[in-house]
Amino acid sequence: MASAAIQVPAGGTYLDTFKKSFTDVPVDAAKGNAIGTEEFLDAAESLVTIFDALGSVAFSPVKSDMLGNVKKIRERFLAAPVDSQTVQDLVRNELKAKSHKATEGLVWLVRGLEFTCKGLAANVSNSSEELADSFRSAYAVTLKPHHGFLIKPIFSAAMSACPYRKDFYAKLGPEDLVNAQLKEYLAALEKIVDILKEFLASKEAKW
Repeated sequence: MASAAIQVPAGGTYLDTFKKSFTDVPVDAAKGNAIGTEEFLDAAESLVTIFDALGSVAFSPVKSDMLGNVKKIRERFLAAPVDSQTVQDLVRNELKAKSHKATEGLVWLVRGLEFTCKGLAANVSNSSEELADSFRSAYAVTLKPHHGFLIKPIFSAAMSACPYRKDFYAKLGPEDLVNAQLKEYLAALEKIVDILKEFLASKEAKW
């Protein structure tokens, strides 16, 4: 992992290096909480770089899994951009075309985003909890129920390889600034995850 390559801008935090933040992803409440596809994918790709800050090769499978799902959705977006401007429309139109590759990718990506969101949110809200514990708890309620016996040990190894919280937060920037930014960022991510979970559980997103 290229943790040494992290360049936090002066007076800023690691989150300032993201190409797109979930706080900037458009959610159109007037159109059933429609989520902008391109911004959503850019924000998801940016979030995955947080695994570099965790600094362990054990997170490589977690990272590659999430990026693989982003790729599936982006391929559909590029193949049918007019029909895919929002994440929900992308799913509806793909399923109409009798395909579900991107939709299935979205299901797994949302699970991965929820895992990351819950782990970080628990850690930010409990200053005495180590990252490994926060991520273990998050894994148990997000990805673990959907993982087979071959995948579970890989994710378990990643959790065990988490750095100490003090070392992790030191990489992200000044602690008070990092905490304030992360809280805002995670609130935006949680909202998007909840919208997409509800949508993916609906009849129109089934294949």
